[in-house]
Amino acid sequence: MNRFLDLFLAWLVAEKGLAPNTRSAYAADLGRYLNFLEARQRLSPDTICSSDIAEFLAQERERGLAPRSRGRLLSAIRMFHRFLLIERYATVNPVTVIEAPRTLQKLPSFLTAAEVDALLAATAGQRPEDIRDRAMLELLYATGLRVSELVNLKKRELNLEVGYLMTVGKGNKERLIPVGETARERVNEYLERVRSRQDPEGVQPYLFLSRLGGGMTRQAFWNIIKKRALLAGVRTSISPHTLRHSFATHLLAGGADLRSVQMMLGHADLSTTQIYTHVTQERLKQLHRQLHPRG
Repeated sequence: MNRFLDLFLAWLVAEKGLAPNTRSAYAADLGRYLNFLEARQRLSPDTICSSDIAEFLAQERERGLAPRSRGRLLSAIRMFHRFLLIERYATVNPVTVIEAPRTLQKLPSFLTAAEVDALLAATAGQRPEDIRDRAMLELLYATGLRVSELVNLKKRELNLEVGYLMTVGKGNKERLIPVGETARERVNEYLERVRSRQDPEGVQPYLFLSRLGGGMTRQAFWNIIKKRALLAGVRTSISPHTLRHSFATHLLAGGADLRSVQMMLGHADLSTTQIYTHVTQERLKQLHRQLHPRG
């Protein structure tokens, strides 16, 4: 069965244009699934039945896998079996009768405006890394980019004069995002004072460079955020997406329409963006409880 996994992963890249990180997640999830099937002597697609899938998901639940993760796992299995049908490696689809595990929708954590100010203030130094980190955090908060989009952003994709950047998100979809004045000033300062010295010949395509002058990884930037949050005394749990969540939440709280925020975030489905309205509603309920005499 593992040969079908290789074919499926190649199909994902060719037909769906999935990002490398998503492809890796599919490979890991389906690898466990196919190992389970082989242990049960399911050696060809048409020998797999719905009870096999149900037992595999039950095993994963007993292993402690959360409902959200099991839902993602089932999504990968669905796509895998759909691929087998499309490419005529199978004649039946055993997943059709399997229901997704119910999950409680988890609201994304975000920073308050004061916490964002504190985080940015923690970069208020004149060392090269301070100037770079300040520019990266300002740009991330100003645009709602994913961390992977930020570290892969090319110099040519940013137009400081017009105030826009172009990024390629999930599914290789391009989108234009406006960049505010403060972020433009910080990035321009970085370009003039730091990057021009690191890469005077303009060899490196990436906008933000590591201390050694090469491209930056997601993990390296994640460490930067954690370090700056510690300096700022920010106690809110921070993830690589926290500033993206804060960008969306603060825009909606300020009166931005949902469709515009969807376009800037690069969400394919408006329902994905709607979770941020739940965040603002939770905030309103919290304020009501705290401040209203009958709250």
